[in-house]
Amino acid sequence: MIRGIRGATTVTENTPEAIYKATIDLFQAIVTENNLAPEMISSVLTSVTSDIDAAFPAKPIRELADFEFVPIMGVMEIPVTGALAMCIRLMVNAEVGEVPQQDVVHVYLEGARVLRPDLAK
Repeated sequence: MIRGIRGATTVTENTPEAIYKATIDLFQAIVTENNLAPEMISSVLTSVTSDIDAAFPAKPIRELADFEFVPIMGVMEIPVTGALAMCIRLMVNAEVGEVPQQDVVHVYLEGARVLRPDLAK
């Protein structure tokens, strides 16, 4: 069964280094928490808030060993007044076998923990 696995994090500065590090930390946490191998991932959607424009978050994922063939797409979040700033979100679509929806591990890091305190560790 293919499940969507959500995740989000924040950065404190709009630099390629900060964006790449935050994205990799989030992606690797999602992969680890859900025991994913590259072949299990059908696609990854990345999104950023409008205050993040120094780099594409997809780039560091695409450069990870064994993940270079995973389709990755990036979009900009809808600019909603009062929304969490400096936020990177991922939606990882992966074949997880018979894992029930409630057992998928969604990952919220840094300031993004406020988005889903019920799911954040």
